[in-house]
Amino acid sequence: MAIQFPDDFKCPISLEIMSDPVILQTGHTFDRASIQRWLDSGHRTCPITKLPLPEHPSLIPNHALRSLISNYALVAPLKSQPSSHAEPQALISTLTAKSSSLESKLESLVQLTRLSKRDSAFRRRLTESGAVPAVLCCVDTADQSLQEKALSLLLNLSLDDDNKVGLVAEGAVGRVVGVLRGGSPDCRALAATVLTSLAVVEVNKATIGVYPDAIRSLVSVLRDGKGREKKEAATALYTLCSFPDNRKRCVDCGAVPILIRVADSGLERAVEVLGVLVKCKDGREEMGRVCGCVRVLVRVLKNGTSRGIQYALFTLNCLCCYNQEMCPEVRREGVLEICMGLMEDENEKVRRNASNLVQTLRGNRLIG
Repeated sequence: MAIQFPDDFKCPISLEIMSDPVILQTGHTFDRASIQRWLDSGHRTCPITKLPLPEHPSLIPNHALRSLISNYALVAPLKSQPSSHAEPQALISTLTAKSSSLESKLESLVQLTRLSKRDSAFRRRLTESGAVPAVLCCVDTADQSLQEKALSLLLNLSLDDDNKVGLVAEGAVGRVVGVLRGGSPDCRALAATVLTSLAVVEVNKATIGVYPDAIRSLVSVLRDGKGREKKEAATALYTLCSFPDNRKRCVDCGAVPILIRVADSGLERAVEVLGVLVKCKDGREEMGRVCGCVRVLVRVLKNGTSRGIQYALFTLNCLCCYNQEMCPEVRREGVLEICMGLMEDENEKVRRNASNLVQTLRGNRLIG
């Protein structure tokens, strides 16, 4: 039997009942220990609203809520716990116990991953039961099998938006980046996927982007990895670079020539990343310096999927708008003729991007 506390009594970061609730300037309440860890990690945005915070944010005690939580424990009726609640706690205990064998830890991770795959309520119970530190310790292990299973469970836990910020605050990024640098191919692919999932939340894009070696490690996997690793690394970079500040970081890590080479080998996801990086000045300038960039993009126009064609058109249009010297090269590749055909495409975005590129090439107009 246990007390069932209202969700409002739980910290948005740790998802645990708050023992010392404090109010941030944005009006949201967090447990003091959780928000302090968030601030000590260098964050200066509200985890909920993503609004900027001052250098030394005030943490105002929420005495009313603290009193409510204390009194609720005295008067609330006891309710039966679901029978499955004890199971995750027992499995977590297996992960954290020093005496647990490797086999028992592996089995616990497999069961937790299976149970959490499609059940958001179960994932929530896992985080409330203290699973995250135990899982992260397994991610940090030298055993590849244990690491892979832990990453799979971490990916499941990151499926819920409410968990994404909390996982980052618990230190997930550092462990995942460590796998990108030294894990097996399968583990590196999983690690990149976890970063993609975490980066769905806007505030995490900034946090991951400034984390030492996060973007650089993804670029390295894109350069040296195999098929699945490259695709997942490119997807993570695409998601992270939707945050403008991360685009220059990505370019500075040498991503552009690698992306062009990978796109030339057939990975269209790399073209999507180029379509994001071309939005920044450094990205455009670097693409203009890489021999064969236009040729690779034109090849996608001729043979790519609808999505690849859309991003190739957008990238070429941006390059030509900002750099008049590229227009003759693009014309020589027969892009005007290709675009005229694409203006009848069934995909509205392809039609629009093709029309924009035709106008740019005919008018030879510069932006800015």
